[in-house]
Amino acid sequence: MITIAVLGTFDTKGMEHAFVAQQIQELGHRTLLIDVGTNPPQSIVPDITREQVVGTDPLVASSLNQSEPLDRGAAIAQVTQAIPSMVRKLASEDRIHGIISLGGSGGTAIGTAAMRALPIGFPKVMVSTMAGGNVTQYVELSDIVMFPSIVDVSGLNRISTGVFSRAASAVVAMAQANANGKSKQEAKPLIVASMFGNTTLCVQRAKKILEEAGYEVLVFHATGAGGRTMESIIESGIVAGVLDVTTTEWADQLVGGVMGGGQQRLEAAARRGIPAVVAPGCLDMVNFGEPSSIPERFRGRTFYQHNPQVTLMRTTPEECRELGRIIAEKLNLSSGPIHVAFPLRAISVISSEGKPFHHPAADLALRESLKSSLRPDIAFEELDCEINDETFADHCAGLLLKVLQRP
Repeated sequence: MITIAVLGTFDTKGMEHAFVAQQIQELGHRTLLIDVGTNPPQSIVPDITREQVVGTDPLVASSLNQSEPLDRGAAIAQVTQAIPSMVRKLASEDRIHGIISLGGSGGTAIGTAAMRALPIGFPKVMVSTMAGGNVTQYVELSDIVMFPSIVDVSGLNRISTGVFSRAASAVVAMAQANANGKSKQEAKPLIVASMFGNTTLCVQRAKKILEEAGYEVLVFHATGAGGRTMESIIESGIVAGVLDVTTTEWADQLVGGVMGGGQQRLEAAARRGIPAVVAPGCLDMVNFGEPSSIPERFRGRTFYQHNPQVTLMRTTPEECRELGRIIAEKLNLSSGPIHVAFPLRAISVISSEGKPFHHPAADLALRESLKSSLRPDIAFEELDCEINDETFADHCAGLLLKVLQRP
């Protein structure tokens, strides 16, 4: 039987959450009521109390038990900080199979903080008054389903009961789909890979080789959000190996383009000791929007119009030297097997001889900096080919298979 966590306030305003719990139970499933309220509790007894959520912090516990909370904002902040570890533990112990919450801005902040702590694919439904606007700050890189409440989450009426019922049915259906999928599918080991338009041929060929070897390969577009999402998937612990041949997001992160992957890019696999093969794919380019969007300080640089909405700028030898140092610094954190492969003839489609971004001095600066900054025990291989040559794709896929199959 499926158990759905109902996260919310079980105090004087708890009828909405109790209603959702009842709907889930009427569908034949269990609920686990988790109280994250900041008002005095009244008639509804949760399965997990607010005191259990905040733990032993006396200041938070006392503020949550006053007839008037000492500081509602501070209490919300503390609960928001405490709840992720609790729901993560419940999910890892298979005690919950989905989560649903209701709320305004405060309730949405708490509910989505809990949901973001759960892995991709775990059913998450947030019924929110904020769902009609920009929800980036609530969803971030997770797969939370934001369900518009239509009316305020304040009491039960002909509109809200319909919304709450449909939301309850949605999270149950998602959890049932997961349960059915687990029973029907044999899970394959998972590999994640990074790709750009300029490395597509390489990744597609390597993906085919890895899939033929019995792996499932997830490809992420290295556009900033793609890299951050890939890092979060790696961090979740479900990934067996990483084929990170398109590290271009670090060029944007360093120089100031629009597709930076964040300061933690390249750290997840290193921290978790996951086998990885890394290449300098598309570190020759920084991404901007249409030409008019390019900052004035870059006037006079070498540009390439990828499409009407994307303008690429060639990285300089100085920038490439710093990129080599940064990437080596990230890879030096690795506790697992890692290989770096460097294609000597081109690191993107447009950096080969005769193409707009061909710049041997910049590529040399990148290669020498990366090679000299890596730990001595990290393998660094130079291949006399372009990144999209079959030879390079075959070599990268073979390297990853070799370390994955190591006893």
